[in-house]
Amino acid sequence: MTVRKVVITDWGFPSLDPERAVFRGHDIDLVAHQCKTEDEVAAVVADADAVMVQWAPVGAEAIGSMKRCKGIVRYGIGVDNVDLAAAKKRGIPVRNVPDYCLDEVADHSFALMLALQRQVTTVAERVKRGTWSITPPLNLPPLRESTLGLVGFGRVARLVVGRARAFGMRVVAYDPLVTEKEIASGGAEAVSFDDLLEVSDVVSLHCPLNESTRHMINRATLGRMKPLALLVNTSRGGLVDLNAVVDTLREGRIAGAALDVFENEPLPPDHPFLSLPGALATSHIAWFSSASIGQLQRRAAEQVLDLLRS
Repeated sequence: MTVRKVVITDWGFPSLDPERAVFRGHDIDLVAHQCKTEDEVAAVVADADAVMVQWAPVGAEAIGSMKRCKGIVRYGIGVDNVDLAAAKKRGIPVRNVPDYCLDEVADHSFALMLALQRQVTTVAERVKRGTWSITPPLNLPPLRESTLGLVGFGRVARLVVGRARAFGMRVVAYDPLVTEKEIASGGAEAVSFDDLLEVSDVVSLHCPLNESTRHMINRATLGRMKPLALLVNTSRGGLVDLNAVVDTLREGRIAGAALDVFENEPLPPDHPFLSLPGALATSHIAWFSSASIGQLQRRAAEQVLDLLRS
């Protein structure tokens, strides 16, 4: 049997043992790199039968260098670091892993929301500085009287609904690709994007990044939110114009923003967002648990096997 070459462009896992376990017995030569640039990717994928990528850019140049590739698999749910148009032009399928870490991201979304809404981090920092007060800085409504607005109504958003309703929250949702009936069956009320911004006490983003959603949270849309509204993003950093969020928080036009993802990562330690009251940042960890990391690796490797069989 011919040995097929699978190239991993970059990876950030403790080991590649899950991939090796899936590929064992299938005559696969697994070659792993740590590419940072598209030029580096292009240099290592030319003779690959399949390519696995985590964060490295796989653009038109890299895809053009692939001589016999039967598919590209992204470690993750999003595929925005792969040039889909270039891959389609070359007839190279692109796959992701859409069904891992769903509960983890839903949990993290709700954890960020709770941290903001209950003012946990703000008060904890205040206590460390020696200020003890039994009232927090902001007079926010209780969760049972709050409305959660979900932008996007895919798998993760639907899991968030269950968590929100357990706290007695009203949930509204906007997703142009999901019917009103389907949103209702998922436990939320279908509304327009503008209405969602205006009625929500918490706006949580759960949609893919593309040309129609890039910077959907900007100065104008932030201006439509309630003065005490909170913004949560565990989806894609490019959905949010971070400069607009910084300005809006400085001007006190929303109460807080908790972001796990950023358009440019890592976020510099001196970024103004990090010094603002009501701003909370985590380092793209919503996907992670002791179970999800191996699950991601195994499912990505299984996608590769399926592509090589086709």
